[in-house]
Amino acid sequence: MEAYCEMLIKYEQELTKPFKEAMLFFSRIECQLKALAVSSDFGQSETSSKNEVDVHENNLDSQAEDRELKVQLLRKYSGYLGSLKKEFLKKKKNGKLPKEARQQLLDWWNRHYKWPYPSESQKQALAESTGLDMKQINNWFINQRKRHWKPSEDMQFAVMDATNYYMENVMCKPFPMDSMPMLL
Repeated sequence: MEAYCEMLIKYEQELTKPFKEAMLFFSRIECQLKALAVSSDFGQSETSSKNEVDVHENNLDSQAEDRELKVQLLRKYSGYLGSLKKEFLKKKKNGKLPKEARQQLLDWWNRHYKWPYPSESQKQALAESTGLDMKQINNWFINQRKRHWKPSEDMQFAVMDATNYYMENVMCKPFPMDSMPMLL
């Protein structure tokens, strides 16, 4: 990265030199134009129109020079600029979480192995204690459960029983009055 910074500084110096020269040139031209405007006779319209044509031609010449300079610089540095652009556009992978943060998450995981689904308040507390953000906490738990957690058979049956209860009692009997005995 330091090499890139040094290279960028070198490029900046090379690019600022022609820019400073151009600015110096324009300031000289501007001084000459001001001197001509002060010394010229305002009554002669031919002289003023001639000066306007000269200024317009100078502007066109400077624009052409600017384009030519830009083309030369692009030819000279296009390879470097392309590689720098690729380097800067590369998405840097965040990598592993800090060791202490991982250890705190693993400690929580080991304490709650049977049901490793932290509540929002627990996630918030973990985020504060580890210095991670909520997205990192959520992703860590998702990945950890997918990679390392196998729910026990009892847990699977408990989930299935809850589903069966819902299907039998709520879906089949949407009105609780239907299942109550009638007293007359």
